[in-house]
Amino acid sequence: MGAEVDDVGDEELITAWGLLHEALRAVDPKLLRGVDPGGGDMSIPWFEVLIRLQRSPGHRLPMNQLARHASLSSGGFTKLADRLERKGYVKREACPDDRRVVYAQLTPAGLEVAEYARAKHVQLLREHVLGVLGSAEVRQFAELARTLRDRSAPE
Repeated sequence: MGAEVDDVGDEELITAWGLLHEALRAVDPKLLRGVDPGGGDMSIPWFEVLIRLQRSPGHRLPMNQLARHASLSSGGFTKLADRLERKGYVKREACPDDRRVVYAQLTPAGLEVAEYARAKHVQLLREHVLGVLGSAEVRQFAELARTLRDRSAPE
């Protein structure tokens, strides 16, 4: 371990990690206010799935990949996908090359909701994150978060 690692004490490290969690718990609810065009509250996993699909080629991804990204169990994600399908936002599509793979794909109504939610979310991010931290700090935070995520990914 280098000096930059050894000079951080246990309490400082615990405090830094705790502050990150506290900041996320404080900001997260603010970032979902009004993103549901129906006026209800959209859950974080619901929002995550819609946005990931909206940003993906063909607006579709394998369901197991979506479950992993939304940090849901297979059963939990199936229930969420069922609700999204009942709302008419998502449809399931079998993979023609691999019967084990099922895709979730945004419907036109789902794409419309996802685009509305994304635009509102960006507005809230600009207010509650960019407006508080500034552009250089947002870029630095993204770089740090990416490094931590990539180095912590399962092997």
